Amino acid sequence: MPRTGRPAARTLGSVERAIAVLDALAEAAAPLGTNELARRVGTNASTVSRLLGTLAAAGLVERVEDTGRYRLGVRLLALGARVQAGLDVRGLAHPLLERLERETGETATLSLPAGGEAITIDFVASRSSVRSIAAVGRPSIAHATAVGKVLLAFGPDGVESLATPLARFTAATMTEPAALAAAVESTRAAGLGRAVGEREPDLNAIAAPVLDHRGALAAILGVQGPSSRFDPAAMDAAASPLRTAADELARAIGRG
Repeated sequence: MPRTGRPAARTLGSVERAIAVLDALAEAAAPLGTNELARRVGTNASTVSRLLGTLAAAGLVERVEDTGRYRLGVRLLALGARVQAGLDVRGLAHPLLERLERETGETATLSLPAGGEAITIDFVASRSSVRSIAAVGRPSIAHATAVGKVLLAFGPDGVESLATPLARFTAATMTEPAALAAAVESTRAAGLGRAVGEREPDLNAIAAPVLDHRGALAAILGVQGPSSRFDPAAMDAAASPLRTAADELARAIGRG
């Protein structure tokens, strides 16, 4: 289902109560017991006990063994760090996206690897009247996009991780694993992913990896545009400013 960025019209009561429990623990100066939490969130102790069991299993809260009370779990630190990292990368990358749009005339995108996908978290749209518009929150199709090929080439999971058969979106989509593996190897060797009409017939794109100090994939910068204007020659011309921007972002996030 497409992400719209808007809250759902209906909410789940159990999730709301779980959030209330987390909020109560965050506001408390010390760990809280089940009965005290029930009073604070306005529900019965048995419900809170079940919620705490679920939250504890997920690492979102932890039980203090000597008292039986609960406090926030360390997994929240990891989740918060991921959110902060995403915000930091977006803030650092946005001026580079603006510059890429000026230099190439096409839409510039920033994607982050997450859960085996590359998710668009920011973009600067081309100022041309005919342009490609990215969608924040949209995952890239690994085998049919330039960003996806970079993910396969530089991320932890390769072509073998993809479910087969590979879906065909256009006549140019690579659906043979061997052909895709060769394209991914070329992406790795060149440090640049390309897609020519593979996800949408009139859309071309290039993408470059942003590697952190460990050499791990931290982000992906891309440039995309309509095939009528962003043809192979224009893609070649955009490759140098894209690589420069990716290298600058890598240095900014602490690669070197």
